Amino acid sequence: MTVDLPTIWAGILAFAVLAYVVLDGFDLGIGILFPFFPKRHDRDLMTNSIAPVWDGNETWLVLGGGGLMAVFPVAYATLLPALYMPIILMLLGLVFRGVAFEFRWRAGPDSRLWDIGFWAGSTLAALMQGLVVGAMVQGIKVENRAFAGGPWDWLTPFTVLTAVAVLVGYALLGACWMNLKLNGEVQEKAHKIALRTTVMLLLLIGAVSLATPFIRQVYFERWFAFPTAFFSALVPLFLVGSAAVLWHGLQTGRHLRPFLAALGIFVLGFCGLGISFYPYILPGALTIHEAAAPDSSLKFLLVGAVVLVPVILAYTGYAYWVFRGKIDPDEGYH
Repeated sequence: MTVDLPTIWAGILAFAVLAYVVLDGFDLGIGILFPFFPKRHDRDLMTNSIAPVWDGNETWLVLGGGGLMAVFPVAYATLLPALYMPIILMLLGLVFRGVAFEFRWRAGPDSRLWDIGFWAGSTLAALMQGLVVGAMVQGIKVENRAFAGGPWDWLTPFTVLTAVAVLVGYALLGACWMNLKLNGEVQEKAHKIALRTTVMLLLLIGAVSLATPFIRQVYFERWFAFPTAFFSALVPLFLVGSAAVLWHGLQTGRHLRPFLAALGIFVLGFCGLGISFYPYILPGALTIHEAAAPDSSLKFLLVGAVVLVPVILAYTGYAYWVFRGKIDPDEGYH
């Protein structure tokens, strides 16, 4: 029996990227929402809510990026030259955000500049991630298995639209997380922000969804041609269902349900990308099998992944379990 190693690895890396988006998305959202909470006490509560888990969430980004280089080296070597600018800016945003997170506690009452840094790093990282997604959807010009486009191909109206959608989506996740973890005035304000960002995100998802099928013929066929259209239609139907659960949960004062429903919207959006992309890793340019490393390398790396991924899942799940429930406003991050 032949094992399709490239497809297995594509699934592993897709899972790593999705795990990063749903886990790191809400703590990026916390930083994005900083300007709406000007009080130092409120910002302390916001950062306290993510302090035990935010470092671990970024493990999945390392796994996804490192795995892409090792498992799909051709895609890695093609993708980076096309997206050097947004990727570098994203990494700088994440680095500056991490430094600001730590130093704002050491600065004490004089933390305003570090608070601005935390907001700027979070916002920059979110926007650049959206630009990268949009650039991959619209396609990267490849000739002879190498990038053949221009240095600004990644900056188009469509990629800007996807960047804003990701930014608003992360803000929604952050607001739903605060609604779940906090109490009092901060939680009430986060609840109101979640209602507004839900509407904004659904409008942006609708705009991106309407534009995407017309970017490439293959996208149009995947979403509207029979018989694939029958299965593709399930994604928007489930997305509408998740949005209804999210809205109802917020309207009825639920805490956990809106957060899970918001995560569901991201998962379904990711599934929509998978429907559009497969079997390509770079749409219209490189398939999963064309970009994959030799089977001997994939087998060797798979042994490590079989051990590593469950370990990451285990300690991540344990961290969230230990720090479950509402946070104590009298406890600080040290």
